[in-house]
Amino acid sequence: MSGKQQKSASKGWVRCDVKLNGKTVVITGANQGIGYETALDLAGRGARVIIACRRTDAGEEAKSNILKQISDADVSVRKLDLASFASIREFARGINESESRLDVLVNNAGIMGCPQWKTEDGFEMQIGTNHIGHFLLTELLLELIKKSAPSRIVIVSSMAHKFGKMNWKDMMHEKKYSPMDVYGQSKLANVYHCLELSRRLEGTGVTCYSLHPGVVLTSLADHAKRGEGHSCCFRCFLTCCMCCLERTVYIPPKEGAQTSIYCAIAPELHDVSGKYYK
Repeated sequence: MSGKQQKSASKGWVRCDVKLNGKTVVITGANQGIGYETALDLAGRGARVIIACRRTDAGEEAKSNILKQISDADVSVRKLDLASFASIREFARGINESESRLDVLVNNAGIMGCPQWKTEDGFEMQIGTNHIGHFLLTELLLELIKKSAPSRIVIVSSMAHKFGKMNWKDMMHEKKYSPMDVYGQSKLANVYHCLELSRRLEGTGVTCYSLHPGVVLTSLADHAKRGEGHSCCFRCFLTCCMCCLERTVYIPPKEGAQTSIYCAIAPELHDVSGKYYK
C-alpha cells in the first residue's frame, strides 16, 4: 500500500473504524485461517457475514467462536465445495434466493502444493479450486453484487503469482505436474481475474482487488510441508524449508487477514479497481 492509500492502514494493520451495518458479506473458506479472522473483523463492524465452506461442522465451530467474542454478530454458515460445480451452483442459488444484497464477496479459500488431484468436474485441483471454482461463483453472484453497488470483490492471491506462468497448451498440467508451479499458475489466474473483472465492471459501482496476505501460518501449507507430489529427496528438503519458514517468516492469521480487510472496507478505495495489494 502506498501514497494516498495508507489512510485506513498503518504498519500493516487496518486502523479505520468503518461500520458495515446493513451490509452482507460472503467469505469463502472462512472457517479457519485468514478467512476466519476476516469474518471476525467484519462481523464486529456490523456486517451480516456468510461463512462459505466445504465442511459445515467446521463452519459452525467458527461461527460459535465468533459469537463468543461478539454476542450479537449476524453470522451464518452455508456449504460450498469449490471443487464441485454442482455445489457452487447450489450455493449461489441459495444466496440469490435468500439474500436481498451482497456488498462484499471475499474469494479467500484455496489449496496449495497438493498432489496431482482433480476436481469433481475433471479440472486440476489447484487451478480448479483457487481460480475456476471462484470464477464460477463470482459469475453466478455478479448480478446481486451489481445490484448492491457500491460493492466489492476481493480475491486472495499470493506473491506466488510472480513465479506463475499460464500454461495455455496444458493448463491442467497433465503432461508435467509440479505442485508449486501449478499453485503459482492458479495465483496468477487470480490476478488476471481481478484485472479482467475491473475492466468489465467499469462504471457499475463494483470494484475489484487482488492481494497477497503475507506468508501466513495456516493449514494451507500442509501439503507443501509434507512435500506431497515431489521426489523423496526434494520432499525432505521442502519439509525442512517449510519448518524453517514457520519459525522465522510466517505471520499469524490475524495479521495476514489485514490486507483482505483493508480491501473490503477502506473508504479511499471506493473508486479504485483492478489493483494488487500486499
